[in-house]
Amino acid sequence: METSTLINAFNNAGQGHVFAFFNELDGEAKRRLLEQAAEVDLEEIARLNATLLGGGAGAREDLFSGLAPAPYEKLPENGGDLAAWRAAKAAGEAALRAGQVAAFTVAGGQGTRLGFDGPKGTFPVTPVRKATLFQVFAEKILAAGRRYGRPLHWFIMTSHANHAATEAFFRGNGFFGLAESHVHLFRQGRMPAVGFDGKILLETKGSIAMSPDGHGGSLRALERSGSLDLMEREGVRALSYFQVDNPLVRAIDPAFIGWHFTRGSELSSKLLPKAYPGEKVGHFCVKDGRNVVVEYSDLPEALQQERDAAGGLRFNGGSIAIHVFDREFIRRLAGGAASLPFHRADKKIPCVDAGGGLSKPSKPNGVKFELFVFDALPFAKNPVIIETRREDDFSPVKNAEGVDSPASCRRDLLRQYGRWLAANGANVPLGADGTPAVEFEVSPLFGYDEDSFAESWDKLPQKPIVRNGLCL
Repeated sequence: METSTLINAFNNAGQGHVFAFFNELDGEAKRRLLEQAAEVDLEEIARLNATLLGGGAGAREDLFSGLAPAPYEKLPENGGDLAAWRAAKAAGEAALRAGQVAAFTVAGGQGTRLGFDGPKGTFPVTPVRKATLFQVFAEKILAAGRRYGRPLHWFIMTSHANHAATEAFFRGNGFFGLAESHVHLFRQGRMPAVGFDGKILLETKGSIAMSPDGHGGSLRALERSGSLDLMEREGVRALSYFQVDNPLVRAIDPAFIGWHFTRGSELSSKLLPKAYPGEKVGHFCVKDGRNVVVEYSDLPEALQQERDAAGGLRFNGGSIAIHVFDREFIRRLAGGAASLPFHRADKKIPCVDAGGGLSKPSKPNGVKFELFVFDALPFAKNPVIIETRREDDFSPVKNAEGVDSPASCRRDLLRQYGRWLAANGANVPLGADGTPAVEFEVSPLFGYDEDSFAESWDKLPQKPIVRNGLCL
């Protein structure tokens, strides 16, 4: 778009102040501001201002009248249908052998909360090798491709803040053995922050206060980056979605994939029984006949504490951001046939005032708009929710210490290795909590889940003795 046309569009939308200092900028600064402005969908901002700013902070639809826990497929040991789980696994393995599945990681974050300077995916997480999050996922994807005879494509959503560093990291590590042609990095979309009056905020005289559009923006980014078209050309029908901070995840889970395909689902999700009432996970629920996820911060404490007839938590189904998406469902949502709702988040946003001075507010002065990926659930046909085990799928690295920290994750990885070895007859000393007495590591290239580990173990002509630092 020509400069004059773009500036006129902002003037006509009542956002002309974005270019208030344009004539003071040098050529490069002008170019950057114009590039940012071209990202902004002015009609979308006007719509969000009309729908989200008028109700005040935190205004939202009442979700709680008639809310009920969502049904799900229980694990066999908890009363689920063993034959159905076996059939799902077989169907998932067939889909993997046919090349119909790809992996998708949302990796736009930095390691700031961990005290780490760099993309979160480059954070070292394993007990012995100190393999990074990206390396763990890459090895799981590589091993699954070898196991099923079809290399998997891996789509990775970065952000403007970490894209260059992430790309350099993968190149510097030879894509961890994956073919470069099968690793697809693309940037997350951004949204401008606005003041409470709906005016777009400037971060500096030559830049808009932009922020990522939330993990729900991953669906729009897949379409805009051309990834969906690439998937269609390659015969990929479904995406295995997971977030970058969870190295325990079964990135390629044939049973989960099989449930998705056999049910003709457009969106399938994993459910984890909550460890305690206030655990910070979303809740799978049913509202007006549709599956929804209600965030932990939104569900009233009385409902979080409510018990069922057996004495368990009534709203017990935790959402842990592990999904399988149908490709054409993503395209439909991204194309606007049905669109995810934006959420408002009131924030303290440093910005330039009308006189050009920098303002650093001490209280919220504006709004950021975000999309949540789980909001796709009500739009999906034949949604499937299956139960998973915490020890198989969930140990996120979010905090520098304590719960969901690198230390807690390393313990969970060690416990997983110990379980696998013990289940296959190895004499591994385990503590009362299941943690091995010695530190060692199992590479995903040897075993990335219980089944693949057992297959590799059976093929060993001589079983190794587990010693400190052993890496299988």
